[in-house]
Amino acid sequence: MTSSNNTPVVGLVGLGAMGAGMAQSLRRAGHAPHVFDVRREAAEAFAREGGTACATLAELGAQCDIVVSVVVNAAQTESVLFGDGTTPGCAASMKPGSVFVMCSTVDPNWSVALEARLEKLGILYIDAPISGGAAKAASGQMTMMTAARPAAYEKAGAVLDAMAAKVYRLGDKAGAGSKVKIINQLLAGVHIAVAAEAMALGLREGVDPAALYEVITHSAGNSWMFENRMAHVLAGDYTPLSAVDIFVKDLGLVLDVARASKFPLPLSSTAHQMFMQASTAGYAREDDSAVIKIFPGIEVPGQKKEA
Repeated sequence: MTSSNNTPVVGLVGLGAMGAGMAQSLRRAGHAPHVFDVRREAAEAFAREGGTACATLAELGAQCDIVVSVVVNAAQTESVLFGDGTTPGCAASMKPGSVFVMCSTVDPNWSVALEARLEKLGILYIDAPISGGAAKAASGQMTMMTAARPAAYEKAGAVLDAMAAKVYRLGDKAGAGSKVKIINQLLAGVHIAVAAEAMALGLREGVDPAALYEVITHSAGNSWMFENRMAHVLAGDYTPLSAVDIFVKDLGLVLDVARASKFPLPLSSTAHQMFMQASTAGYAREDDSAVIKIFPGIEVPGQKKEA
């Protein structure tokens, strides 16, 4: 269902921290997105300012030329496409020649298999993991790491550009986008873990945490993750923009990919264990900077030391 001015009708599934911002970017670019979220009120709130809230995934699939999926993992993506056993997904109602854009962090081999599965249904596929955080998603400044067949880019390239400042085209079939995202997550997870370790040592040694933050963010030891996540620690605010369990999952994927080719990842393994420890200690749904709470004998800002 292409609109009268030849603009494709775009649907977006998943109005979480990233998806909500991406839907806003689409609206700013002149689209009137059809949206679906398991929280019906989230879809309706978005639609009040422009767009359409769909009651079901099947309804969204039937009305859209391009469907963008922004959910947590491969299992949720499967549900978006093929249903959960009780309600159908969007794949059965999508028209032949329409495009499915997959923005989750997944095993690259799963992404390759999904492309083949959708091809049998006449649906084009873009392997398109995303990075940059909620603020960059909302401003259209995030990054997309994509791989797809030329026909998929031809139909959906302008839509990708509407959502992201950088759309990297990394291959002419699925897999390369997810591989690059896995490597990005290796770095992101290790950087958060080591940033927490550094701040924890500073607290243990009695260094003023605000002064430490100021010095490091203007010195060679800085990283984007230190600057961003340790600001959360200083504020004592662990509202989950990206939760601890996201890196339990993502670093697990990193290690699975490397294990298949017997490639050693010692730092990734250690960081994964740190996030696992934080998760089992009760911080699973807190911001990923809460990994600092696993260190003993320190009192982080805003949290009293346990007796």
